[in-house]
This record gives sequence, structure tokens and C-alpha cells, in this order.
Amino acid sequence: MLKNFLNEVISIVVGKPSDSIVRLLEGDKYVNEFIIAKKLDLTINQTRNILYKISDYGLVSSIRKKDKKKGWYTYFWKIEVLKSLEFLKELTIKNITQLRNQIKSRETKGFYVCERCNIEFNEENAMLHDFTCNECGEVFTVKDNEKVIREFKKNEDKLVNKLKLIEEEITTEKARLDKIKMKELKKIEAEKLKQREEKRRIQKEAREKLKKESSKKKPSEKKSSKKKSSTLSKPKKNIKKPSKTKDKKKSKKK
Repeated sequence: MLKNFLNEVISIVVGKPSDSIVRLLEGDKYVNEFIIAKKLDLTINQTRNILYKISDYGLVSSIRKKDKKKGWYTYFWKIEVLKSLEFLKELTIKNITQLRNQIKSRETKGFYVCERCNIEFNEENAMLHDFTCNECGEVFTVKDNEKVIREFKKNEDKLVNKLKLIEEEITTEKARLDKIKMKELKKIEAEKLKQREEKRRIQKEAREKLKKESSKKKPSEKKSSKKKSSTLSKPKKNIKKPSKTKDKKKSKKK
């Protein structure tokens, strides 16, 4: 069903059979425009014109890559499934609204037809033509609105059912894209975690290296440190100073 909807969207935009275009672009990978041209049996310019026309509606996306040898840019394309479905949904809602307006008009107004020319007129235009066909001179007959209304309502039911299917496909596609997004986020988180762990490992190795270097000392440094510690550890001798009183006594005896 999805493929049918995509074919319908592209055929509406491009105005030609679109099976081959959808078949080439419906995957998640971007496709080289030269491969698309080859598969469609078109020139690269014809292919680009088609793709640019679809791109104007936002129904396809592209990326470009530079050829390292030749120096020119090559475009790669893929169809935007969700946007295409939303485009078709809006168009279907518009068609349903128009059809309901026509049904309302048929239920409230009279219509006339020239059976020979098969031309239909509303009541106002029929009065302007005096209920006579300008082409063949045939008198208009009253159109059976009940039959037309039944046909319109049948088409309305088809469009309503189609709208439900489109909405189901939109829900499915959103869920698929969310799943892909979650995978990408998990991948990014895993990469960040890996980088953090690598950073911790490098920091740990640096700390251990610094610790080892600080614990290893040169022999000369050890000896000098021992000498300093020994000189510092020796206690100072108590040198007794002569008391002042004894000196005074000696001076008196003299």
C-alpha cells in the first residue's frame, strides 16, 4: 500500500508513470543521480529536472559529494516517505472537502443538461441560455441529482477509507523513524561513554606514572638527605658560661 501511495504522489507532481522513480528512491540510502539516470534511461539533465521538480514540494532530499579526482560535485537522492504521505493526506482531505461541497450543492440546487452535447448547466446558467443549448438548439432536461449524489457519496466513502489508510502509514513511518533516531542516539551515547572511559584511563595512567616517578629517587639525593638528617639530629653541647658573681669575687681579692 505504501508503494502505491508513493507512486500516486510522484505521478501527481511529475505527471508521468513513477514506478521506476519510487523503486529507486524509496530506501533509506541516498542514490547516485547518474545511476538514477541510467536506470530511467534518461540523460542526467532530464533526470535532474524531474528530481528538482519533486524537490520543490519537499518530497525528496539530496546530499552532495565532491569527486576527489575530477573535482566536481555529484548529488545523491532519496524519497522522503513521511513528507510524501503527509502531502497525499492534505490532498485527500482537500478532495473530500470539495466533494462534500458538491454534494451539498446538488442537494440544494437544480441542474440541467443538454443530452445531445452532454453539457451540464446550473440553474442560473440555464436561465441565461433560456434552457436551450447554443451548440445544437436542444432544450435542456432536468438532471437527476439523486443519481449524481449517490455517485458522489460513494466516491466520498472511498476517499475517507483512503485517508484512514494514509494515516495508518504515517503512524507506521513515524514509529520507524523514531526507532532509527533512538538507535542513532544510543550509538552517540555509546561513543561518548567510550570517550569518557578512555579519558579516565589516560588520567589514571598519568597519575600512576607520576606516583612512580616521585617514589624513585636518585642515590646521591638519598645520601645528601641522610647527611642533612644526621647533622640535624646531633644535639648541641651545653657550654657553661662563667657566672658573673665569681668574676666579681676574684677581682676583689686582687
